[in-house]
Amino acid sequence: MQIDGTIVAPDEPASWDPNYARLWLHFSKLNGIIFQGNGVIDGSGSKWWVTIDSSTGVKVKGITVQNSQQMNFVITRCNSVRISDVIISSPGDSPNTDGIHITESTNVVLQDSKIGTGDDCVSIVNGSSNIKMKRIYCGPGHGISIGSLGKDNSTGIVTKVVLDTALLRETTNGLRIKTWQTAAVEISQIMYRNISGTSKSPKAMKFSCSDTVPCSNIVLTNVNLEGKDGTVETYCNSAQGFGYGIVHPSIDCLTSHDKDYTFTPDIIEVSEATSQEIVHAEL
Repeated sequence: MQIDGTIVAPDEPASWDPNYARLWLHFSKLNGIIFQGNGVIDGSGSKWWVTIDSSTGVKVKGITVQNSQQMNFVITRCNSVRISDVIISSPGDSPNTDGIHITESTNVVLQDSKIGTGDDCVSIVNGSSNIKMKRIYCGPGHGISIGSLGKDNSTGIVTKVVLDTALLRETTNGLRIKTWQTAAVEISQIMYRNISGTSKSPKAMKFSCSDTVPCSNIVLTNVNLEGKDGTVETYCNSAQGFGYGIVHPSIDCLTSHDKDYTFTPDIIEVSEATSQEIVHAEL
């Protein structure tokens, strides 16, 4: 599907099929589909979603999605998806405008893309695994997030997520894992490596975990976060892990320092970074 012009949504979904009120562009049950071009999909500020659903072998390249009032671009129940060279743009003060929302999907690669929204640049939720992101620019927005998970005490499973080479600027958060219920979701085997930046919050790192199901096996190495207005600190609650190399601010509040633990995250092969400002980050 070649998109080279501008597709503009109607102002309101009222005239649309009431059974699919938010599905303006909905692609479902496809196998081996390519969306490409230099075109623009303009949500016109209305409550429209662009959704790819229950599909396999999907490629999206070069397209701009802008001005959605809700989630800009949704990948749901898909396998083998590659998104590259896309631009997602919504105002920084627009609520719930997740850039790319991934749910119940596996083997998704997102690369070389620029995302600015009023919510998470990328959100990855239940039933998703093997999600790889590289060379991502995020801002404005709420950062890059796994979750929220565990709403209404439900089971939420997300595994094998890697973010490699990203620049987050003017975001309200950096990298987040979000859960609803303190006893519903167990978080483990998380690595933060080669991350540097400036925090507006005095709590530059926050590991606020469940007393019932503590976070475990959190590893940090070569992390350096400075404060924009003064010193910064790390907050911990029921979090187990350790750091090595340079880690600032201190993570002495983590309850375990077992450096014999071995955890090797998935690694993405990437080309040489072209900017001194690009930050390498892995979860």
